[in-house]
Amino acid sequence: MQWRINIPPLTRVLLALLVVFSVIYQALQYGLGHTTGHYLALIPQWSVFTPWVYFTATYSEQNILTISIAGATILYGGKYLERAWGSVEFGKFILLVTLLPNFIASLIYVFLFAITRNDSLAYVFLQADIPVCPGFIQGSVALQGAFLVAFKQLVPEHTVTILKGAIRIRVKHFPAVFLAANTASGIVLGTDTALVLAWVGFMTSWTYLRFYKKQPEISTASTSDTELRGDASETFAFASFWPDAMQPPVAALADRIYNVLVALRVCTPFTAADVEVGNEQATARGESGLPSLLTNGGNKASRNKQEDAERRRALALKALDQRLHAASANIKQQSSTPDSSAADPSNATRETSAGDQP
Repeated sequence: MQWRINIPPLTRVLLALLVVFSVIYQALQYGLGHTTGHYLALIPQWSVFTPWVYFTATYSEQNILTISIAGATILYGGKYLERAWGSVEFGKFILLVTLLPNFIASLIYVFLFAITRNDSLAYVFLQADIPVCPGFIQGSVALQGAFLVAFKQLVPEHTVTILKGAIRIRVKHFPAVFLAANTASGIVLGTDTALVLAWVGFMTSWTYLRFYKKQPEISTASTSDTELRGDASETFAFASFWPDAMQPPVAALADRIYNVLVALRVCTPFTAADVEVGNEQATARGESGLPSLLTNGGNKASRNKQEDAERRRALALKALDQRLHAASANIKQQSSTPDSSAADPSNATRETSAGDQP
């Protein structure tokens, strides 16, 4: 029987790029000197002369551990997302979450350097007229954060089981855990590059998927043939990424920022119909579930899928109940508002006087 590689084409290309760029980076570092790494990794001051590094920096890892983490991210995440979206849409997503986070991160460090004049923030300085590079902006941290956001959109209620059930965590909690870990590491261990890339990758991915990515029509809420863009579902709102206790203040802040962006015409406001369609899209997407990557056995996968379906139904009923309560409250408020003509006695007097005239 012919052996067949069960990996989508673009995912295979990304894995090959990871291996090739990481090997070349190590050869440049240890063969030609530390300062030659800027041909693949990103140094904000020099990137204008080597613009390709905004792409290559993501796939140029420093050691076997980070290469392994990046490889697992691309292999498992890429396989699922490329099959869910198709190679074209997956390629657009990869280009965006590869180029934009590196570019924004370089701007952040240039801005910080301009304020503080701290040479280490520029990632290159002169020592005895010799350029010294204490580090580079590189690695797949932004890509990892972007993939976790995509999984949060597609299968938020899926439970990942690790170590034979010792650890069980829902997919929707992964982005918050990822950001918390990188933030703590950046503050305590000084890995500020990973901190910046994690947050920028997270925000880039969520903004694109929330407002701009084209969505296939898989629900029954929309009767028109218009193409769906973005994801207005309540399960993908910015506040839904955080613990329940944090959601009200986060939602209030996010709503204010969103209203400003709508006023500036950066974002198109979602209508009630958009939210309804988005909720049905989210429910329909979740029915397919997530392939069991970290668990073995069909019975366990089937049981997880049933649990996911129950949680999705509970969330849908909760969202419907909230909308019904809001609608009934609006109706009561409108009905309790007195008619202006009946409430104003002067109007009644004028109408009576007018009626008494011949």
